[in-house]
Amino acid sequence: MTKAMRKVEVIPYSNGWPSTFQEEASELKRVFGSELIEIYHIGSTSVIGLSAKPIIDIMPVVKEIARIDSLHEAMRELGYEAKGENGIAGRRYFQKGGNDRTHHVHVYEERSPEIGRHLAFRDYLRAHPAIAKKYGDVKEELAKRYPNDIAAYIKGKEQLALEIEREAVEWVQKKEKWK
Repeated sequence: MTKAMRKVEVIPYSNGWPSTFQEEASELKRVFGSELIEIYHIGSTSVIGLSAKPIIDIMPVVKEIARIDSLHEAMRELGYEAKGENGIAGRRYFQKGGNDRTHHVHVYEERSPEIGRHLAFRDYLRAHPAIAKKYGDVKEELAKRYPNDIAAYIKGKEQLALEIEREAVEWVQKKEKWK
């Protein structure tokens, strides 16, 4: 028996992504309850005009990350699979849809530096459409080149994503400095 492979698909921006986020955010607010401080739409689907894998990335910010471990059953009822920290210390990560993913949930405790990193990346791309287009074009090309190799796709965009992230963090720091 062979393991099903994740297909790498990058599509043009969809005007439906924000409402898909809002619908799922409503369900997650119910699950997280009073533990939730804020919930953000992050990742490429949160940037108007950016080509993306059609997976909605959601970032709940919570009071205490350890309490999220008690919500695995409620998340499973929504169709999510708990993946623990999944490579990022202090995060709780959930994915929905198996190999045909529809949603990723990245939960962080308030004051985690990861929150600012994700929001800087998103906001920078929103404010710089030419850079967002370049990033989208690279992702589309990689998806065509590696339709059955998610690792090669991720590796192929990694350097550009890190460069954008560095620029985004600097951009936010400059903005904060002048407030």
